Amino acid sequence: MYFSYSPKVEALREQVRAFMDTHIVPRIHQWHEEVNAGQYPVSFMETLKAQARAEGLWNLFLPHLKNDEPGTRLTNLEYAPLAEIMGRVSWASEVFNCNAPDTGNMELLHMFATPVQREQWLKPLLDGEIRSAFAMTEPAVASSDATNITTSIRRDGDDYVIDGRKWFITNAAHPNCQLFIVMGKTDLDAPSHAQQSMILVPRDTPGVKVIRNITVVNHTAPEGHCEIEFKGVRLPRTNLFGEEGSGFALAQARLGPGRIHHCMRSIGAAELALELMIERAQARTAFGKKLHELGSVAEGIAKSRIEIDQARLFVLKTAWMIDNVGAKAARKEISMIKALVPGVHAAVCERAIQVFGAMGLSPDTPLADSWTWARALRLADGPDEVHLQSIARMEIKAQRYESGRDNPYLTTVK
Repeated sequence: MYFSYSPKVEALREQVRAFMDTHIVPRIHQWHEEVNAGQYPVSFMETLKAQARAEGLWNLFLPHLKNDEPGTRLTNLEYAPLAEIMGRVSWASEVFNCNAPDTGNMELLHMFATPVQREQWLKPLLDGEIRSAFAMTEPAVASSDATNITTSIRRDGDDYVIDGRKWFITNAAHPNCQLFIVMGKTDLDAPSHAQQSMILVPRDTPGVKVIRNITVVNHTAPEGHCEIEFKGVRLPRTNLFGEEGSGFALAQARLGPGRIHHCMRSIGAAELALELMIERAQARTAFGKKLHELGSVAEGIAKSRIEIDQARLFVLKTAWMIDNVGAKAARKEISMIKALVPGVHAAVCERAIQVFGAMGLSPDTPLADSWTWARALRLADGPDEVHLQSIARMEIKAQRYESGRDNPYLTTVK
């Protein structure tokens, strides 16, 4: 495994970094001003998207992008360092049409959509004309176990009828969100992992109601993490995504690369937090010393550097594995970075906030927002505990000794 960046990737890193420095970072203050004033999407987003597309910085996340589709085809390993740069600003990935949850939805549509579904939904998503959401999590059940979901997708003649309630559905408050990919149950008598199906639900379908945009740690995201009611939502059978009973398998296919995209961006956010912490530690004096001369602050800087570099290498390894052996074979590594990286992101932000003091809790730095999202990521795409359980199960299975065999490294008294 070789993780050094190729000349192609180095050139793209410089290009993305220059675009960020020139077009995105100077607009951070304006983004907050407009969003706080209730203007969303912000006034300059479409202009930035057009500039990024014109420079070839568009749809960078799809390894199997076709020649006639807009964007730059990159492997997961090639994309990782670019996503890290985008992760330094929470809304930057939208500029490059590399934003969640659209990336995961586009990957899913790219793999499994019918020709009609591709034309209706994938094409405008690839062009950045619309946004989308993935509706799986429910308030009434522990949705970390997808077999628990209760939303029904019932056949009625040539139609399906959907009834259920979803929540924490990212993107659902975005004015350009036109599509919900909804997961529900079509056959309660099938085996537990074959009961679920997915269906494509246009936002304006009668019976679809956005109840509220739920705050996350009292933080309101303008794109939304919404609670949605589906009540008697009727759609033709052509809106079924994949086959009946394939929902669980489709969800696993979607969540593999999507999880590592989150991790890539988290590393960029953690790197920015460390930079800010170091700058603050050199600029401030307390008790006659610069902050970095105090033992606890210096230790926090050192720990942060170690943790970020470890996390980055692990994410690059996982990206390499997805590229070379597939997401299914890399499922343990995907779970491992999902359990690791958000914790690193949160820990580095926590240390940086402490070094900034009260300012670190304010909107004058990106640290409070960054920490909030890092904490949320420990639940998004499955809680840490589920990933840890999966890792342990795979590890035990891989290292199980044959019945009756003693480990030769153990000394036993006969």
